[in-house]
Amino acid sequence: MAEFLRSRRRQVDPAAAGLPSGGPRRTPGLRREEVALLSGVSHTWYTWLEQGRDIRPSRQVVDALARTLHMTPAEHEYLKDLAAPHHSQARGGALQRGRSMPAHLQRLVDALGSSPAYVITGSWAIVGWNRAYERLYPGVADVAAGDRNLLWLVFTDPAVRALLGDWTTDSRRFLTQFRAEVGPRLADREVTDLVARLEEASPHFRAGWASHDVDRFSSSQRRFEHPVVGTLLLEHHQLTPADAPGLQLVVYTAAEGSDAAGKLARMTA
Repeated sequence: MAEFLRSRRRQVDPAAAGLPSGGPRRTPGLRREEVALLSGVSHTWYTWLEQGRDIRPSRQVVDALARTLHMTPAEHEYLKDLAAPHHSQARGGALQRGRSMPAHLQRLVDALGSSPAYVITGSWAIVGWNRAYERLYPGVADVAAGDRNLLWLVFTDPAVRALLGDWTTDSRRFLTQFRAEVGPRLADREVTDLVARLEEASPHFRAGWASHDVDRFSSSQRRFEHPVVGTLLLEHHQLTPADAPGLQLVVYTAAEGSDAAGKLARMTA
């Protein structure tokens, strides 16, 4: 939480916060005492919070800090996760329990036909997929189980990089969504090990992770450059099974107005 607060504080324009410029500043953003004043807390207490001391802000203080630091809704939710250990542990526990692919969920994935679909755990390990996804990403079955993680593949597999039509934007979006989703479990061994491996393997991931940016998932279009059928414009959906809350079902469907439906049908024929 301390690092996240510091990163958000540096991004706030003092003028946008209603403060006089007061001349040049040695560092960008707000000063700690300004954040404290605008949030209705003491300077000392807020300093302790940014120093990582073992204190937990109330929900009211979290909301005040989010307003002062002009946080997005996703950043606000992430801060609440970091500040509420009991709620976060409960939510994180649900994510942690989903580590294997239930047979009934695999049947559902297979029934999706020409729509590429896969299932990930709370740490984004890929635990199941259908034939259409294997045609979209032919190497998925050959990846070692320990490396078959969506975030790992996005940042380290050249085939995935070539497949994503706008890798720079897409990889950044994956990273910020991952951080938001694992907020309750940032200190878990599985997450810290994955982050450490990625920081060593990918300078792009290392820079993006250090920014502390977060964003919640929302359905959107994604462009793929497939080696056989060419450009595919697909809509990205993400669902949580009611009886397996630790897993997420990801489905790609043809974007409205695109020629992707025919191409997906040819891929899976």
